[in-house]
Amino acid sequence: MKHNITAAPRAKAWARAAGLPLFGLATLAQAAEITLPPVSVGLWSRADFTSTEVDGVADDVNDFNFRNAELHIGTSVTELIKLNFTVAYDGVSGDTTVIDAIGQFEFSPQMNIWAGRFLPPSDRANLHGAYFGNAWNFAIDGIQDGFPFVAAGRNDGVAYWGDFDRLKVSAGVFDVPSTKAGGAEPSDVMFAGRLHISLWDIESGYYLNGTYYGEKDILSFGLVGHSVSGDTAVTFDALMEKKLAGGGVVSLEGEYASYEGAAGGYGIPDAFTESSGFFALGSYLFPQVVGIGKFQVLGKFAANTYETAGPDIDRDTTEFNLNYVIKGAAARISLFYIDTSFDGSAAADFSQIGLGLQLQI
Repeated sequence: MKHNITAAPRAKAWARAAGLPLFGLATLAQAAEITLPPVSVGLWSRADFTSTEVDGVADDVNDFNFRNAELHIGTSVTELIKLNFTVAYDGVSGDTTVIDAIGQFEFSPQMNIWAGRFLPPSDRANLHGAYFGNAWNFAIDGIQDGFPFVAAGRNDGVAYWGDFDRLKVSAGVFDVPSTKAGGAEPSDVMFAGRLHISLWDIESGYYLNGTYYGEKDILSFGLVGHSVSGDTAVTFDALMEKKLAGGGVVSLEGEYASYEGAAGGYGIPDAFTESSGFFALGSYLFPQVVGIGKFQVLGKFAANTYETAGPDIDRDTTEFNLNYVIKGAAARISLFYIDTSFDGSAAADFSQIGLGLQLQI
């Protein structure tokens, strides 16, 4: 992925330069006596060093990776109409892509209509993405990010969403990318919907976080359905996060996902007909400040099964993080280890250790 700018508060997860129009535009506006709307700007980046060991390969692969950079620009057309625009640079592919171009009609907390290119109603993992997730690595286990997307987790379409106190509802219709099996037909569309309930502190707004670093106590559940020409995807996700009496923060996150009947779609390679699996994550943020931040330990396990015409293929992924949290999602350093193994496949098992840096302004 991916991520996005949101018109709703994000638990102080990233900083905005609100109300600072660009210098040249401001000068022109003054000369012409034009009042420009306030503009919010965000710049995000992720980079890491990794050392990867692959079974059967003599030498490890060592890489410095500039993973991603995103520029987010948001403004208000009127009090009720907003515009958000995001350009992302993928350091792996070298591509620069418009991932968000959203016209947001926000009449009330219960009545919001978004149109353009953005993330459809989805599972929590996609709604927090790499930048607001708890673990360093995102969508590496075959569970997350399995929906058919046009660009970096986004699709072109229109959606409704509304906050009804503890219940949040979103639903929309979107274009289907040509990666679907046999290529998308011109008439194909994707129907997407999500139901979300917050039992402790309320998670408002369209997007979600994987952790709030103790700013909220969370017990929330989400159910998502996607459908394209009879092919379906269903996910169920949950997050529990609690700040303890001593100041530490414990977090538990999990998801089950089933991507059915769409070979070549929903992230399933052409040789497979179905994918299903789960992940479970647990973390603890220590209360003590060490230097300019706090340490967090994290473990995650994911198991995924691909069905084929022959034997099923099983994929297991284990991840451990030692995170140094300086300013929530805006500044953190992660030392991570990943181990991935396959059963029933010729794919080689591999393990990776790395050090990552994430910054947001």
